Amino acid sequence: MTIRYLAQELYRLSKKVEELERTLAALEGPSPERARLQAELFQARKERDHWRAVLEAKKEKPLV
Repeated sequence: MTIRYLAQELYRLSKKVEELERTLAALEGPSPERARLQAELFQARKERDHWRAVLEAKKEKPLV
């Protein structure tokens, strides 16, 4: 995978996490919708962190 693709995926997932966080903050009280959004947010954060780690591993290390 290219670094560009990894960066695009990381950006997309970061935006998804931000949107889910905003949506959750707007909900009031416990509800089935809140539980579903929390599960989706957990999964999106997990994916985002995975892509971030893959991107960091693909970057070239400085030759010092």
